Amino acid sequence: MSVWIELDLCNACKRCIRACPYGAIEMREDKAHILERCTSCGACLEVCKEKAILSDIEPRVVPDFSDRKGVWVFAEQRGGKLAPVSLELLGKAQELAGQLKEEVSALLLGSQVSAMADTLIKHGAAKVFLVEHSALKDYRTIAYTEVVEELVKAHKPNILLMGATHLGRDLAPRVSRRVGVGLTADCTELMIDPDEGILLQTRPAFGGNVMATIANRYSRPQMATVRPGVMEPQPKPENRGDVISQEVSLSEERIGLKVLERVREERRGVNLADAKVVVAGGRGIGEADGFRVVGELAEALGGELAGTRVAVEEGWIPADRQVGQTGQSVRPELYIACGISGAIQHRAGMMNSRYIIAINKDPRAPIFQVADWGIIGDLYDVVPEMIRQLKRA
Repeated sequence: MSVWIELDLCNACKRCIRACPYGAIEMREDKAHILERCTSCGACLEVCKEKAILSDIEPRVVPDFSDRKGVWVFAEQRGGKLAPVSLELLGKAQELAGQLKEEVSALLLGSQVSAMADTLIKHGAAKVFLVEHSALKDYRTIAYTEVVEELVKAHKPNILLMGATHLGRDLAPRVSRRVGVGLTADCTELMIDPDEGILLQTRPAFGGNVMATIANRYSRPQMATVRPGVMEPQPKPENRGDVISQEVSLSEERIGLKVLERVREERRGVNLADAKVVVAGGRGIGEADGFRVVGELAEALGGELAGTRVAVEEGWIPADRQVGQTGQSVRPELYIACGISGAIQHRAGMMNSRYIIAINKDPRAPIFQVADWGIIGDLYDVVPEMIRQLKRA
């Protein structure tokens, strides 16, 4: 397959050069020429108004997916407790399924976990595919992958969503490879294209500097992992659903891995995604010692300390405290931004906070555009005064 140019028709408009993502077209004597690095992507064909660019590439045909139905959510659980992101995804799944006129289903895997099925139904699942097996008590990649693969191939869902947790980031790519589909990881937004009826998956790219929207037209299910804290649960206490028990055969020999011991690292404070109050610092803090002042404010409010990507890169705060596109997404009752300019990459991780207070000495800082209250001033004057007032109260 190749692309070529009819030189007699070329009028040197250079549209093809601007359209080529690989720099595979150049001008020679006022005529466009295809270079060896051409990948035959066809981008130049669409922009040539003179029809001077020809190709023998057969257009790719979208397969018939009329038999693929349902929006599925992998219900992650650890030690008999559902991960909050599972309920968040069920909330989003209801919205997507409503637009597609399809059902929401949850996949629940583990040992003695059937009691959790009712919670999934009360959060929007019309069906819960329940797989209970002693080999699924602890998460092991091969065991869980084989079960999810078997269910997907048997029931043919249209969409499969997982949380972008440590478990989801391990399981989702294994499943996508097994069933031969693409995967969009770390999504921050999901929507249905109104014209094509396909899933549009938005995620940060190029280090969080741009947002990419990805569509999968040629395989099913459409798979995505979604960051915790981005979506909202939508409880439906009156909802009724079916629990469908599935039998699977798993052998320890094939799994090839045994969990001998579970070691849990003690972590100070609560997970940022669960915090009711978050006090965050950015470039304006200036140094690591500055986070002691901001930390005192967080402590006075009974909240958690966080920071921007710059603060993490400078070593002022641990990576697990980062808020933003390349960090965590939070949804506290109160978010206080200290010395944070408010770049879009950071705002994407905290925009769902109920109330936002911004402290910055630059009155033109973008953070003030999204803040409910803004304090223009030096944080090293403002924050200590806030702490004094809180202690006095």
